[in-house]
Parts: sequence; structure tokens; C-alpha cells
Amino acid sequence: MPESSRPDLRTLLVLGRASNLPTVWSNCLAGYLLGGGGSGWRFLVLCLGGSLAYVGGMYLNDAFDAAFDRQYRRERPIPSGRIEEVLVWTLGWSMLGLGTVILGGLGWTAAVCAVLLSLSVVLYDAIHKAIAFSPVLMSLCRFFLFLTAAAAGLRGITGYALWSAFALAGWIIGLSYVAKRESTTGELQRWPLAVLALPVVLGGLLNNGDWRFRGLLLATLLVAWAGWCLRHTFADGPRNLGLTVAGLIAGICLVDLLAVAPEPGIAAVFLVFFGASLLGQRFVPAT
Repeated sequence: MPESSRPDLRTLLVLGRASNLPTVWSNCLAGYLLGGGGSGWRFLVLCLGGSLAYVGGMYLNDAFDAAFDRQYRRERPIPSGRIEEVLVWTLGWSMLGLGTVILGGLGWTAAVCAVLLSLSVVLYDAIHKAIAFSPVLMSLCRFFLFLTAAAAGLRGITGYALWSAFALAGWIIGLSYVAKRESTTGELQRWPLAVLALPVVLGGLLNNGDWRFRGLLLATLLVAWAGWCLRHTFADGPRNLGLTVAGLIAGICLVDLLAVAPEPGIAAVFLVFFGASLLGQRFVPAT
């Protein structure tokens, strides 16, 4: 049996961008809480379905990009021969399909959102190299994941959950815009990054009373982290877009934290997800 047909664990983790899974769980937790929450078991099922959909989508991303990677990114698992392309296709479709079924079992509204999530994932994977607005398609994937999580809650998709999903989408558009230019040498325009501020703007508009002060503290944390990440791109000297993107991906957990503005106990969970994402990036690349 060829060695490439027996991929090692690291190859599978790299294909699935496994270091980003804590951000998926963070989206699930934030959406679930804003949707009214529910049993811990239901939340675990939500995380399982979301994780399978995410990893399956990442596998399909490499499968769709195989021809491009053979020319420009030969270190990726498929062109480097660490795994057979047909196996990547099989695993990708299987995990995405299973994840969609699991999420769909959480209710009719969750099922509709899960199908829209899967369609967004496939559409992005299939055409993101060919279009300029692919960051918008990427944002739809997280948008529908967040809404799927909210739909699984006792109250379903609330107005605040919907607004928070839009705020998350803005953050995703900003980081995806940077990621799209990792392999290019052209100038990176700053104005599209204004969408990174959408979570802070919406947090300021929607929070009031005690929630406003709590939201202000969390918004300050998010702005500070965004500035820290963007310095790798805009500070004097060689730019490192990869570090910017990886940091902004981990920052998804902080966006979710701002959306929920929870009590300290729950806030600690989001911070654990944030730290786990950063730690995971030391072993498995985020992109």
C-alpha cells in the first residue's frame, strides 16, 4: 500500500485546520446561549455537528484547490504526496454530510440553517480562488453556523443572535480579506479592514445599563487584540500576513465573548477557547 494512502495524524490535522476548532466551539456556545441555551448534552451534539462540518469543509477546500496547490503550494498534504486526493474528497464529503445531518437533528430551523451552512461551505470551496468577494462567502459559513447554534437553543434565533451573527460575519470578512492576500505581493488596502470594527460598533449600540460597561471592557480587549494582530501586517519592516490571519482567527472567540458579555464563569470558557486556538496554532497551522 503506498505511503500516501496511509496518512499520519498530523496530515489529517493539518488538512482539517484542527487548531481552529476551538473557534467553532466558541461560535456554537455563543449562538446557543443567545438562543436561550438548553441541556449540556444538546450543546455537545451541536459542537460535534459543527466540528464535522468545519473539518469536512476544510478537507474539501484542499481537494478543490489541489491543482492550484500543485503549482503554488507544494507543501500542502495533497501535492506533497502525504495523502491521496481521492481520500480527501471522500473524507471531506462524508464529514460535511454527517455534520449536516447531526445539526439537522436539532430541529427544523437548525436543519435549514445547517443546509445553508453546508451550501455556503461548498460554494466557497469551489469558487473562492476565482472571485474577489470570496471573503463574503467565507463569512456566510460562520454566519450560518452561529444561527444554527442559536436555532438549537430553547428560544431559537433571537434578534440579538441575528445581530451578533452579522457582527461575526464582519470580523470574518476582514480576516479573510487579509488571508486572500497571503500568497500575493500586492499592496494591502486598509479600508476593507473597517469591517473588523463591526462587533464593537454593534456591541456599543445594543448594550445598555450594566451590560454597556461590561461590553465596553470586552470591546477594549477585542480592539487591543486586533491592533496586536495587524501590527504584523502594517508595522515597519517585513509584513507577515500569516501571523495576522492566525491571530484574527483566534480572535473569533473574543468576538463571541463580546456578543454574549457573560458572567465571569462563562467568560472563562471563551477565554479557554481563545487560548486553546493560539496554543493549537503552534502545532497545526491555522491556514
